[in-house]
Amino acid sequence: MLRWSWLQAAAGRLRQGWLPVVETTLAATVAWVLATRIVGHPQPFFAPAAALIVLGQARGQRVRRAVEVVLGVAAGVLVADLVVQALGPRTTWTVFTVILLTIALAVAIGASTVSVVQAAVSALYLVVVSPATESLVPFRFVDALIGGGVAVVASQLIDARRPLAPLVAEFRRTFDGLAEVLEEVATALDRHDAPAALAALEQARQLDVEPLRDAVLAAGEAVRLNVRRRRHIGRLRSVDASIGQIDYAVRNIRVLARAGVTFSRLPTPVPSDLGAALRDLARAVEAAGLALAADLEGAEEAGDRHAEEADRAALAAVRIAGRLFTAGQSLPLAMIVGQIRATAIDLLRGVRTDDDAAVLARVDEALGLPAL
Repeated sequence: MLRWSWLQAAAGRLRQGWLPVVETTLAATVAWVLATRIVGHPQPFFAPAAALIVLGQARGQRVRRAVEVVLGVAAGVLVADLVVQALGPRTTWTVFTVILLTIALAVAIGASTVSVVQAAVSALYLVVVSPATESLVPFRFVDALIGGGVAVVASQLIDARRPLAPLVAEFRRTFDGLAEVLEEVATALDRHDAPAALAALEQARQLDVEPLRDAVLAAGEAVRLNVRRRRHIGRLRSVDASIGQIDYAVRNIRVLARAGVTFSRLPTPVPSDLGAALRDLARAVEAAGLALAADLEGAEEAGDRHAEEADRAALAAVRIAGRLFTAGQSLPLAMIVGQIRATAIDLLRGVRTDDDAAVLARVDEALGLPAL
């Protein structure tokens, strides 16, 4: 039974990750074919190796990594060639000196970890496997150039028609996750269910904007490499500016979920309207996600409608929370009210063109605070 469940899990992972497997295999094979058939190199080790290294990086970093791989190969081969000529091939001192000098040079010029490793591997391969000759230096450099180029092209083919589609999907996943946490917290408080509130907190702890940041980088790389899609750059910049506010909202909802756990454990009754405020906030989160996704897709009218809905739902949540914030209320309730306010502010800053002062004034007015 255990073996069968393991096989099912493995099959599920393969279904989800089959595209990178095919992409990497084809890119490495194409790089090998180009190096052998076009360049005529009898041992094009670095062509498929460079393709594998570049495609092993996260999307959004592959062009830079391709350049680093090529430069790393060039630096490693240069150091190895000089040391081999001075100390001879395949000796312990040669291996020691080549690795030491290559890594020291890469670190001294501020190379990334990928560049350092690639330079060291290139130099070591030249010392241990292949004898040094004058023709090897350009061959290996060209091999790395071929492998890196093939990897960059392969990584862009998947998203060539809709380069922003993965980013739109990531936005929806992020905002759906936030809204789901708020709904779970509301349900747990309605039922005074401490285990359910704790489960919602664990779910909130899994929320992170790093996949969203990575998706923005990947979309930016895809758009810049596609001349016909560069009109999307303005949309990306607009959305990128909103990610900071989204990160704040994620943190606020984590704090809210933590306060919900504390509140659910107290004998104090939970106000009946608190669940309604949290559900209004969940609707605001969903609408904000739809607004940002619509902006990315160029659907400006739909984006405006969703932004208006986010505005209405967020302020409705704040109004209900303001009525609950009365003298003598418990600290967990005060914390939840505060996080409802903070999340509403971050959502409106993310989807509205109003300046910060205007957003703060509108939210605090809805909360019932005196105007400054």
